[in-house]
Amino acid sequence: MSDLSRPPAPKIIAVANQKGGVGKTTSAINLAAALAEAGQNVLLVDLDPQGNASTGLGIELEKRKFTTYDLLLEDTPLASIIQPTDTKNISIVPATVDLSSADIELYSSEKRSYLLRDALRQPAIDGYSFDYILIDCPPSLNLLTVNAMVASDSVLVPLQSEFFALEGLSQLLLTVREIRESANPDLRIEGVALTMFDSRNNLSQQVEQDARDNLGDLVFKTMIPRNVRVSEAPSFAMPVLSYDPTSKGAMAYRALAREVMQKNAR
Repeated sequence: MSDLSRPPAPKIIAVANQKGGVGKTTSAINLAAALAEAGQNVLLVDLDPQGNASTGLGIELEKRKFTTYDLLLEDTPLASIIQPTDTKNISIVPATVDLSSADIELYSSEKRSYLLRDALRQPAIDGYSFDYILIDCPPSLNLLTVNAMVASDSVLVPLQSEFFALEGLSQLLLTVREIRESANPDLRIEGVALTMFDSRNNLSQQVEQDARDNLGDLVFKTMIPRNVRVSEAPSFAMPVLSYDPTSKGAMAYRALAREVMQKNAR
């Protein structure tokens, strides 16, 4: 039973794909930025030991005193872990390579699959008034990703518009089904976002057709184009919406954010 004395909980979305190089972290950063630009208060949880989402939002390594590792495995207060970023309306729980050992340490906990859920649903989170929490998952279906799915309302899957794109997606969807049957019966697929799309390329068009034929309405109408500005933005430690607000990539992530908000309209 929900606690009526607490404010509405934020929508928690895991951004996940076990394949690397599909635009997962790029999508997490820029979707967060687009939601924030639309007036939503967003927390980005960097659950990838590479820490690229943290770097991409300008959190230098020396500023990551407390990280996702502390959120999962230590009793560190949220106020010490959650940091503001240079992008208005976006806060972050940063990550470092220390998180790579967390997967092993989690196995010793009886609540190993529920630690992130408990951390993100504690009463102390209410004071931040987040509308959305996005979780940038590691590029694997390990215990960290399981924690993200157990903690989340839904899973957003970036899918690269390349050959073999649909390979491996079935395993991810099977994992979602297993989580739904065991630990989180309300988990759903937020949608599949086609990334690195090139409308001039027959292969991209074929991948889009295959995805829509197989997944139907699960595929977002918005497709993220292959765009040099999207690729350049992380080297300047900012989302593409800040780096080049009028670029095709920035406009695509705004459109994706609108679709997400429409799906989650209260």
